[in-house]
Amino acid sequence: MPDTGDVLSTGELTVLGRVGVASNVTLVCDLATAEGAVRVVYKPVRGEQPLWDFPDGTLAGREVASYLICGALGWTVIPETVLRDGPYGPGMVQRWITTRDPRAAADTRLDLVDLCPPELVPDGYREILRAYDGAGDEVALVHADDPRLRRMAVLDVLLNNADRKGGHALEAVDGGVYGVDHGICLHQENKLRTVLWGWAGDPVPGDLLADIAAFTETLPGESADRLAEYLTDAEIDALLRRAKRLLDDPVMPFPETPRPIPWPAF
Repeated sequence: MPDTGDVLSTGELTVLGRVGVASNVTLVCDLATAEGAVRVVYKPVRGEQPLWDFPDGTLAGREVASYLICGALGWTVIPETVLRDGPYGPGMVQRWITTRDPRAAADTRLDLVDLCPPELVPDGYREILRAYDGAGDEVALVHADDPRLRRMAVLDVLLNNADRKGGHALEAVDGGVYGVDHGICLHQENKLRTVLWGWAGDPVPGDLLADIAAFTETLPGESADRLAEYLTDAEIDALLRRAKRLLDDPVMPFPETPRPIPWPAF
């Protein structure tokens, strides 16, 4: 089969349905290839809700920029993503991630990010906060202490991700852990909002720091040239500052904003 990125850029899209819970138009499509249909997500630019604090570019462009940064780091956190034309005009097209089914009879694990009674937080999970559910019962917001998820958390710091909800971290049937929905990223001001605060104050692993150091050598340079199609110069400069800050002080940050967790959290 051809390279997935090439397939996403050229195959014909057939819309199957719309994701109703998404705030922007998000369409599930089949993409025709010589080897058969490939399931993808298509987010047309014309379906984006304008955001006063992200006036430049498009959400689709920020999703592509996030994927390019992830790829330049040598990480596979974000599924293959392109900007292309589609049935409703230009938009982002991304490979669909098939996730494990937590309702399967033999699968009793929590999701990567989940809620549980505070007294039942399992080993291998980090508690983020406690709150009360709709029935008035106390619950703990937790996430897995998983190196695949930790790499996503480091990527979110670099991307300045303002919307890492629990439902945006997917454990796939192929064994990978993927992050989706990166349209609200890469602002030049600090807007980090995430459910992945469990590593705050912990050292950034050395192998990830090595990847970040190599990435900074391409900014400004080849990576900056590719990102310039989607981001402003100020946003690219801010990305480089965030990367260098992690190298100078290789510790996962603590929350610095009044609203460090997105709402809703899932």
